[in-house]
Amino acid sequence: MTGPRRVSKLTNMVVRLKPETESRLQELAATTGRAPEELVEDAMAGYLKELAELNKKLDRRYDEIQSGRVKPLDGEAAFNRLRDKSQNRRRS
Repeated sequence: MTGPRRVSKLTNMVVRLKPETESRLQELAATTGRAPEELVEDAMAGYLKELAELNKKLDRRYDEIQSGRVKPLDGEAAFNRLRDKSQNRRRS
């Protein structure tokens, strides 16, 4: 037996933007000929997709570390190695 499905639908949402952000949004809307609401929808959809992908990647990496397939790097040692590489490139 299945229960009733719960459907969530956001019909209207108020998004408060800083004046500078709203101005940039209005400029982009005017330039592209698209409604500001469409631009915000696209931006949110892209952001949420990217966030979900990042979470999956971090979960996989955590699982790899936990299983021993990947060894974690010492943060300080990695930073020092990068700094040394950068200094060597500047000298060349």
